[in-house]
This record gives sequence, C-alpha cells and structure tokens, in this order.
Amino acid sequence: MKDRFGFDWSGVSGTKFWLQPHFSRRVFFRHLASAVGGYFLVPSRPMETVAKAGASPMGTAKNCIFVQLSGAPSHVDTFDLKEGPWTPSYFAPESYGDIRWPKGLMPLLAGQLEHIAVVRSVKPWAAVHELARTWQMIGRNPVSGLAKIAPHIGSVVALELGPQSADHTLPPFMALNTGIGPGSGYLPPENGPFYLSPGGGGLTNTTHRDGQPVFERRYNLLQSMDAELRESGELGAKPAEMYSFSASARKLMYNAQVNRIFTFDANERQRYGNTAFGNACITARNLLRADMGTRFIQITLGSWDHHQNIYQANAQLQSIAKQFDNGLGVLLADLAQDGLLDQTLVLAMGEFGRTVGPLNVAAGRDHHVQQSALFAGGRVTGKRVIGTTNETGSETKDPGWSRDRDIRPEDIEATIYSALGIDWTTVRRDDPLGRGFEYVPFSDRDLYGPVHELWA
Repeated sequence: MKDRFGFDWSGVSGTKFWLQPHFSRRVFFRHLASAVGGYFLVPSRPMETVAKAGASPMGTAKNCIFVQLSGAPSHVDTFDLKEGPWTPSYFAPESYGDIRWPKGLMPLLAGQLEHIAVVRSVKPWAAVHELARTWQMIGRNPVSGLAKIAPHIGSVVALELGPQSADHTLPPFMALNTGIGPGSGYLPPENGPFYLSPGGGGLTNTTHRDGQPVFERRYNLLQSMDAELRESGELGAKPAEMYSFSASARKLMYNAQVNRIFTFDANERQRYGNTAFGNACITARNLLRADMGTRFIQITLGSWDHHQNIYQANAQLQSIAKQFDNGLGVLLADLAQDGLLDQTLVLAMGEFGRTVGPLNVAAGRDHHVQQSALFAGGRVTGKRVIGTTNETGSETKDPGWSRDRDIRPEDIEATIYSALGIDWTTVRRDDPLGRGFEYVPFSDRDLYGPVHELWA
C-alpha cells in the first residue's frame, strides 16, 4: 500500500493499524508530511569535504528575518524617495540626517530609523518577477547549471547554524505567508523551509480529534509494535527516515511551549496592524524570543506590483505600505526592547524597483532594474545611507561601498552569510553534479562579497 508520499508501507508491522482512517491520519501526518517535504530534523548524510578561502565574516548576528516585498515596491516612493509634482501630499516627507523619508506613508519606521540603514545602489539582474525573486532567494541565476540543486539562502543558514542550537524542537528555517518556492535543494531535507501562515490561534493540526489520551495510546502502540523492526534495520533507510520525521513531528504535538509561540490575542494583532503580515511579524518575534531552534525567518508581503493608480488614496501603495509599516515598525521596536535586535539581521527588499519620475499613462509605475533595500539589526549602523542614485533615481550615481559597483543579489547573499558568521566563500564537494557547490557563486574569482560598510 503506497501512501501519498509514494512510500510502500505494505508488510511493515504495526503501520497498517496506524494508517486506518479511524486513527485520523490527517492530524499527525499533516506535520509528518511537512517533514517529508523537506522541513526538518532527519539524520543528515555525512558532511563531505568543504573548502573555504579564509574569508572573515562579521558574525554580528545569530538570526535573520528576510522580508520579501513581492511584486517590487517603487524605490523612489519608499526607500529612495524622489519628490516631484507627482508626490502625493499624504507622503509628508521629512529628513532624518541623510535619509529623506516619506513619514506620512511609513510613520512607525520613521521612528525606527536609528536602527535602519538604507542601501540605494542595489541592482537586480532582471526585472521579471519570478526570475528575479528566485534569483534573490538562491543567490544565483535560476537558469544556471547548478540552480536546479541550489538551496534557498535560508537552507544554507539552517545547515550552518541549526546544529548550534541547544533546542531543536522547531525547524531552523521558517517561511511565513510564503507560497511554494526554493527549498533545501540538494542539501539534507531538514534544512528546507517549514511553511506556515499564522493566524494567532496556535499551531494547527497538533491535536487529535479524540483527545490526547487516545493519541498517546495509539502512538505508543505503534512504537511498541515497530520497535524490533526499527532496531534491526530490516526496513532500510527510507522507513528509518520516516521514523525520524515522525519523532520530530511528535515534538510539536500537544506541546504548550510551541503552541504559545503561535498564539496571540486580538489586542496583539491590532498592535501589529491586524493583518496577515502583522501576524507573521508577531510570530517572528515570538520565535526569536522562544529560542527553540529557528534561525532564519522569511516573511512574504505581496501586492507591490503597481502598474496602475499607484497613489490612489487608501489603496495600492498607501494600503500596502501601511501594512508593512505597522508590522515591521512594531517588530523592530519590540526586538530592540527585548535586546534581540542586535542579535538579528533584518532585511526588507523587493525583487526589483520601478520606473521613476512622472507616472505612466495608467498613473502607475512599471518594472525597472534599480532598487533599494532596508537593513536593520545585527549591529548594523543605523540612520545612514549606503549608495546614492541620480536625481531621478533611475541609476546608481555612487555605489557607496568598497567594490565600487552596483550591489547584486549575490552580494546581498554574501552579506547575510557574513552577518551570521558564515564563510560566504565556502565550496561544498558533496553536490550530486560533482561540480562543487559554492555558497556564493564565483567565490574563486571573488566576483561578489558582503557589504561590510553596513557596519561602519
């Protein structure tokens, strides 16, 4: 009998009982399926040879929150404000040192600029949504030879930092409000993202419909019935991995400490803006407070693709910017108050920027290969700008960093690794193609590197 994962369970002692419909397979196996999909905690294959070029990472943070602004926000209306006759009055711009900021659009983040560095010399390789978004997440060209086995940046972080955690209850890589995207690539599956869209009502599917005593009795019965086969190794590697997945998923069942992370009331939701993005920001904060194994958190906030009516009041840019401001502004404040911000690199950016100057004929902005990024935390020097653009924001005027060129997605990748103490020049020799997998492409040629000016 094959299950929905394609594994043949026929003849395996005890499992036939557990897989009967009355056991409510969907409850426990919902989390087990997540594990099998590549989400966490299975014994890793032996570490193969790893080569390093001897780089010196900053190592200023132990966590990372990557906010992906899907759809590509207009850089000249947000992080690289360029004012003109088109600028709406509700932007209410103000200057904070070198930063000109649309305070009316993002007032809470204006209050957190002491923690924020704005990088304005970022340029993607393409202005195509899916291509640029994937490029950003894997730190390399999605159509290159190694791209099909390339892991998400968060999976590399999970591999490098996950084992350092004293508590392995939660997966090291959490993807919040994120659709299916790059996973662990060829790396062991426990380094893949654990997908979740939190609502504040706890971690779903972690209880049994007939109650905990029934669940415990049936689970213990299964363990007892299959113990001899597991110990003998007669089932081979795949069932052994399945049991490991099961044990990992079991840690989430009836776990009050885990459930508290994903539980928050209406008042807390309101404080973060009462949106799905706000809920994800609360969850990110709670995950870091709990310190139960999660090290890389990706949060996706979409609806930035404003080809039409970008300035429409209480809609389009104003609406999505408010969600972003309410969520991230309060998150930064809470992390700072907790003492966690210095330990956590926070990055927010889209996949590219948008056209500059007057609006298009549809009163919107189209795709453009110039953008800006927001960095905070991880002991980044705040209230400053790295890189400048020309008067319109259409291109980089001064890159503002040591390599004296536009900052590419690969450089952003290297920056994340460096902040977390990971050698970005690492080359793994365990890839299935036998070509050597570089954390950051072309490390042997030193084509890309971290923006260490963030820590000036």
